[in-house]
Amino acid sequence: MAVRVQVVDLDKKKTEEIVLNEAVFDAPVKPHLLHDVVKMQLANRRQGTASTRTRSEVRGGGKKPWKQKGTGRARAGTRRSPLWRGGGTVFGPKPRDYSYRVPRQVRASALRAALSSKAQAGRLIVVENLSQERPSTKGFRGLLGRLGVEGRALVVTNQVKKDDAIARSCRNLPGVTLLPAQGLNVYDILKHDALVITRDALGLVGEAWKL
Repeated sequence: MAVRVQVVDLDKKKTEEIVLNEAVFDAPVKPHLLHDVVKMQLANRRQGTASTRTRSEVRGGGKKPWKQKGTGRARAGTRRSPLWRGGGTVFGPKPRDYSYRVPRQVRASALRAALSSKAQAGRLIVVENLSQERPSTKGFRGLLGRLGVEGRALVVTNQVKKDDAIARSCRNLPGVTLLPAQGLNVYDILKHDALVITRDALGLVGEAWKL
């Protein structure tokens, strides 16, 4: 059965109806694939910069604190011992790379499943074009309201320019993320309640991720 969606203008008035690529927007939703890819994306975003000092890196400890015998205290050879306050840390975190990869076929299947879940839930909004004469956060919020977007929204366009009016309008809106079609990913699709995509970007996505 063909998957159809309405293309609307910025006032949510229907301009036409198009047929979506079934391989991309009517794929089976497999939760385990979504889990694997989201887990990979979050791991790849970890900075891995946490670091602690071992006993060889903390300051001091060059001199034996007291003589070996005769003081009544336990033997000690350095103030840098992990047993002491201010000493080194045992098995503490060190900078590391948490990133890993899953097969491209798995990533592609997960992305198709995420897009299909939005289409099946009626959370896919296709607009003819997104444009504003000047940057306006309030104006862009009103635009999303006219489109019937509630909650968090992922806005996907053909390309994103930092100085573009749309980019500057939505960057201060909480819960709104702007991405180019090439940057579409599983985590951002699932994180947001609605997917707002321009018709040009929809064509790029359908072509890039078809079987």
